[in-house]
Amino acid sequence: MYSAVDHQFMSEALAEAQKALYLSNPNPRVGCVIVKDGVIIGRGFTQKVGEAHAEVQALADAQSNGNNPLGSTVYVTLEPCSHTGKTPPCVDALIAAKPAKVIVAMSDPNPLVAGKGLESLKAAGIEVLVGLLDLEARELNRGFISRMIRGLPWVRMKIAASLDGKTALPNGKSQWITGPLARADGHHWRAQACAIVTGVGTVKEDDPSLNVRDVVTQRQPWRIIIDSKLETPLNAKILNQLDQSKVLIVCADLNSPGNHEKTKALTERGIEVIAMANAFGKVDLPKLFSYLAKERQMNEIHIESGFKLNGSMLRENCVDELLLYYAPFFMGEGIGMANVPTPTTLDTPKDWQVIDQRLFGPDLRLRLIKN
Repeated sequence: MYSAVDHQFMSEALAEAQKALYLSNPNPRVGCVIVKDGVIIGRGFTQKVGEAHAEVQALADAQSNGNNPLGSTVYVTLEPCSHTGKTPPCVDALIAAKPAKVIVAMSDPNPLVAGKGLESLKAAGIEVLVGLLDLEARELNRGFISRMIRGLPWVRMKIAASLDGKTALPNGKSQWITGPLARADGHHWRAQACAIVTGVGTVKEDDPSLNVRDVVTQRQPWRIIIDSKLETPLNAKILNQLDQSKVLIVCADLNSPGNHEKTKALTERGIEVIAMANAFGKVDLPKLFSYLAKERQMNEIHIESGFKLNGSMLRENCVDELLLYYAPFFMGEGIGMANVPTPTTLDTPKDWQVIDQRLFGPDLRLRLIKN
């Protein structure tokens, strides 16, 4: 159905979508190229919320260069939207431009679209093909797809460890296990997330800023602290730079003794505090992730926490992907990756599948997803 030329131009559209990686949340990352007589006459990718989507960007690019998209072929990585949100429907702009054909990598899982954009194009007499480089388009938008289909964000847990799986010395010190190239790659994953989540233990032990520094981005993710007893120090670095990104603290009970004054002090600084308790007086993690997807429209969550919270996240089946960085040394005594139960036998089913492995200087990065 698709020629080598079609693959080439859809690859160009995917390269455009990559440019939206740090930018478009909570909208999907979409790229578009318009081709006429074998030449790309317009390119575009989804801008930040409230600004142009990829198709509109590509049409504007073509027009600015004096090119007419009439009779062209449009390659776009996601079905054009057919509803009015913060911007008008992209499908209307395409129909008005009168291309001969639109080739789409994947249909839109958003119930507000879900095939309606494709049908509108067909009804306008435009040839429509769907499925070219579908898997590559899905990889770009794991979080958006997860939010639309499961009502949950895609949750990625990052851990840096020694070869024997230790993440900190016995005294809690963990900076730095990996080298600068691996840490820069970690910032790449931070930058594409809607929020970075950590625990109050990490805040007190390491006093991290948890912002994006090693890659260029126009948008800083939210920073979320899991803090059952509201123990986050008011002078913690993570509570700074509120002009760049927002901070949300999730506790178990706002009415505990002393929490009223602490909450007031935090909210006066622009820090949001909410309560979400489970039956054990801890933060209800599954409920929190559902809330972040449905109420805060968050696609991807990036976890950087310690032994205890990592264990809770894994035990409560909240993690979709592991991002593991191994430094080439043995630590010996130290703190492990996660507080998880010890199996009684070694023939238990293996829960995780490696999907990528890469070296960053001397450090090995593994990406794994749940089977």
